[in-house]
Amino acid sequence: MTDAETSPSLRAFLDRLDGEGELVRVEQRVSWNLEASAISMRAAETDAAVPLFESVADTGVPGARLVGDPYRGSQRRPWDRVARALGLPPDLDSATFYDAVIDRLKRPLDPITTDPADAPCKEVVRTGNDVDLLSFPWPYIHARDGGRYSNLHTLVAPDPDSSWVDWSAHRTMLHDSRQASVLLLAGEQTPNLYYYKYERREEPMPVAIVVGAEPAVQCTSVMWIPTGSDEARFAGGLKGSPIELVPCETNDLLVPASAELVIEGRVLPGKRLDEGPFGDYFGYIHGPRRSVPALEVDAVTHRRNPIVPFCVEGIGVGHTENTTSSMEVSCVGPDATLGLWAAGFDVVRCVPWRFTPRTVYVVAVDTTEPGALHELANFIFTTWGMLHIDFFVFVDADVDPLDTRAVLEAIARHADPDADFHQFGTETMPKVPLNIYQTPDEKGDVQTGTSKAKTAKAYIDATRDGSEASVQNELTREARERAQSVLAAAGLPEERLTLVDSEESR
Repeated sequence: MTDAETSPSLRAFLDRLDGEGELVRVEQRVSWNLEASAISMRAAETDAAVPLFESVADTGVPGARLVGDPYRGSQRRPWDRVARALGLPPDLDSATFYDAVIDRLKRPLDPITTDPADAPCKEVVRTGNDVDLLSFPWPYIHARDGGRYSNLHTLVAPDPDSSWVDWSAHRTMLHDSRQASVLLLAGEQTPNLYYYKYERREEPMPVAIVVGAEPAVQCTSVMWIPTGSDEARFAGGLKGSPIELVPCETNDLLVPASAELVIEGRVLPGKRLDEGPFGDYFGYIHGPRRSVPALEVDAVTHRRNPIVPFCVEGIGVGHTENTTSSMEVSCVGPDATLGLWAAGFDVVRCVPWRFTPRTVYVVAVDTTEPGALHELANFIFTTWGMLHIDFFVFVDADVDPLDTRAVLEAIARHADPDADFHQFGTETMPKVPLNIYQTPDEKGDVQTGTSKAKTAKAYIDATRDGSEASVQNELTREARERAQSVLAAAGLPEERLTLVDSEESR
């Protein structure tokens, strides 16, 4: 395996995709109002190249562009474009890709601070009344969305009691030239800082929303980096070189210098603005229009001809990929695996079930002891990073958790409906008010972070209880080769005859 350089910016990554035939430059003028998202959705459904919209109508920023789902992988190999972004070969098998990402996360690197004069994100600086958020081409993504959104970015916020600065991702709805609403669900790191520290002290929380950050930053912001850890260091490890940070104009935060656009502001205590509804990752427009924390914008800095990335949510469950589902598999999965190792659990791999961005995970384990599995379930369901996870499946170590067919086979063959389906924490686990199965009343008030009602989580033990023989494996290799030759002689195309694994040992 030969690594290339990790893309040092979103633009460098898009140029790499372009050079490899994985990007299509859309020169025809398109609208941010549903048209760019419709084209991006169609590209996702057909596994087509990533669309970069070079000409967007009705924007107030010269040369401003959009890119739809830049990290979306293919339906067969969701990690491929993230691998390209990180300088890894795009043809890696899933296990090798996971090992490579985990290896990088084990070697974090301190960031460095660069001079603002050298920071691309400072090419244009606007502060105070010169700021006009709506001059940028934020997309209107779904027909029944409550507004225009930024939903592919890194939100930077500091802990008021320490030097820790959290990077995370929380969708943001743009309201007017200087106001936005930020979906903060308590139980996650940054919302906890806001609800349980800043707001209780009646202090504004300084934030920066970094749009179009370099790939290593974007990947790290969706990972479950432990509370108190410096995500910039993990991003540096993932990149293989230090992340360059630059001071904000109106607060003390440091942000990635290579970003396309940075919004600086304050989340105000006690102030709420409407948010949603929004076509979320479950694939439905659902939920009430809520009141969520309000962001007052103090400054916007950006590159010339800025590129605004976005994700078309709502297409990633069950049938195709988007940036959210691809990054969950290729970034959160390796990080979750590393986290369980660090906690002392001897798992082989912990991964999201493909096409389910957050709700279902699969854990391949060596042990099948019920007590050990229950202990592991207890740890996972009480860890903050698993807030969105409703259930997971245990499979044996030799089952590839990224192979949907293999996981379904494990459930069908080994999960006894009477003994192996376990509810966990009945009426005690928090619900996330994005889940489609909740009623409007159950979705509750976002002010408290999660919904009013509690629920149970669940896990399925799909590990084997004993040895068993596959009917397929009862046939000798010679018998299967003979069968293949007979079918070929009868006229079936040889390329369709995959009865014998060429790598199989005799």
